[in-house]
Amino acid sequence: MLKYFHRQVQLWGEDTQRSLQEKKIAIIGSGGLGSSLAFALGASGIGEIHMVDFDEVSLHNIHRQIAFKTGDEGKNKARINARIIEERCPYVKAVAHECDFETFAKMGIEVDLIIDATDNLPTRGAINAYAKSVDTPWLYGSVEAFNGQVCFFEEASFEEVFKITQKTPAGIAAPIVMHIASLQANLALRYLAGLSVKKDYLYYLFFNDEGELITQKFGLPKS
Repeated sequence: MLKYFHRQVQLWGEDTQRSLQEKKIAIIGSGGLGSSLAFALGASGIGEIHMVDFDEVSLHNIHRQIAFKTGDEGKNKARINARIIEERCPYVKAVAHECDFETFAKMGIEVDLIIDATDNLPTRGAINAYAKSVDTPWLYGSVEAFNGQVCFFEEASFEEVFKITQKTPAGIAAPIVMHIASLQANLALRYLAGLSVKKDYLYYLFFNDEGELITQKFGLPKS
């Protein structure tokens, strides 16, 4: 196993790498952010990854959802991602849940971290409420056009920062999806490996009119 994770072992040693085998995470949503997260974290040695999504692949998903290819239309997104994770890394157990978040939450599966990969505010509000109820941190991520946001929620509350509406993103460029998922994955892996993580800070990334990448950071009020 350690040979597979050789470059990570160089970062933090064998004991930390072995400790990741004891960690469990849930990725809520298996589309754009979710499939990129599955690639990034699925080969990192996390012991158990739960992929949650009731949705099926559509043709218009494929350009920005890296787990899927033409011919996958009509197949469940969570199942495809779980299969790919286990094909790429035999040391990770991936479990697919073909359901919405509310149904998954009722299963009472204990995890070390919940990662939001959804595309709507009401579900994120539900994730926040559930995470608070079971005292589990969660990672928020969202994308729209060339913009993105990331936050590691621990003490702050999503509902105190965002107005919960039914708004969903309009146009999305594929690279920003992968970029935001990469930031989420880095925060997740650092946390699970016991490294320091800046919590309850919202990171907002966008390209200005001149094509310059701007990153802003905002401290969030604690609950």
